[in-house]
Amino acid sequence: MRKFLDTKHGAVIAAVICNLLWGSAYPGIKIGYELFGITDSVSEKLLFAGLRFILAGIMVLAAAAVSGRRIPVMNKNNAGRIVITGLVYTALQYVFFYIGLSNTTGTNGSIVNSSTTFMALAAGYFFCGEKVGVKKLIGALIGFAGVITVFVSDGISSVSFTGEGFILIAAACFVAGSMLSKRAAADTDAMTVTGYNLLIGGAVLAAAGFIGGGMLGNVSMGGIAVLVYLAFLSAAAFTLWTMLLKSHDVGSISVYNFIIPVSGTILSAVFMREDIFSVKYLISLVLVCLGIVLVNHGSEKTRS
Repeated sequence: MRKFLDTKHGAVIAAVICNLLWGSAYPGIKIGYELFGITDSVSEKLLFAGLRFILAGIMVLAAAAVSGRRIPVMNKNNAGRIVITGLVYTALQYVFFYIGLSNTTGTNGSIVNSSTTFMALAAGYFFCGEKVGVKKLIGALIGFAGVITVFVSDGISSVSFTGEGFILIAAACFVAGSMLSKRAAADTDAMTVTGYNLLIGGAVLAAAGFIGGGMLGNVSMGGIAVLVYLAFLSAAAFTLWTMLLKSHDVGSISVYNFIIPVSGTILSAVFMREDIFSVKYLISLVLVCLGIVLVNHGSEKTRS
C-alpha cells in the first residue's frame, strides 16, 4: 500500500477517493440532521459531530490493531503533536464546518470549501518552499473567482458570515491540520495519527455539545446508518490523506479538492433536491475546475 501511494498514479487514485468521500459528507450531514431531529442548536450539531468522529477514530484504531495485532498507542515523542492536530484538524475545523453548513445549502458549502486548494497552494509556498509560477497564480485567481461568484451573484446581502464565512474558516483549519498531520506522521504510523486525531477531536466536540445541553432528539435505524457512514468516510478519507501527506506535498495533492464541489453539488442535488441549474452554480463550478486544472498543470518542483 505504501509503495502504491508513493507512485503518481497511486496518489491520484487515493486523492480522488478521499475527495469523493468528503464530497458525499455534505448531503450526508444534512440528512443526518433531519433523521436525528437536530434543530438550529449549536450544541446538538457539536454532539452529532463528536459522536461521528469518536466512532471514526475507533474504526481506524481497531483496523490498526487488527492489521498490526496490537492497539496503537501514543508516546511522549508524538503525543503533543497528535493532540494539537486533533484540536485543529478535527475539533476546530468541524466546529466551523457543521455550523456553517447548517446556515447555507450543501451546494454553496461544497463550492466555497473548494478554497482549500488555493489556501494549500499559498501554504505550500510560504511554509514548504514550493514554487508558484504564472500558471499557478492565474489558476488560483480563476478558482477564487468561482468561489466569489457564489457570494456576489445574488448581491452582497446574501453573504452569511455564519454560513459561507464559517466554511471558509473551516477550510483554513483543514489546510493547517493537513500540515500538522504531515509533521505528526513523519515518524509515526499514519493510522495512529489519524485514529487519535479523530478520537481526540471528536471527544472535544462531543463534550462541548453535551455541556451545552445538546441531545439527539430522534434515534432511528436510518439515523444510525447515516452516522455510521459519515464515520466510515471520515476514517477512510483521513487515513488515506495522512498516508499521502507522508510522501507528497500538501499543495500538490490538494489540487484534487476540486472533486469536493463537483461531487458535493451533484449529491446534494440528488439527495436534498437542491437546485444546481442556477447560472451562478454552473459558472462557479466551471471556474473552480478550470482554476485547479491550471494549478495542477503549472506544478513545479520545490524552490531552492
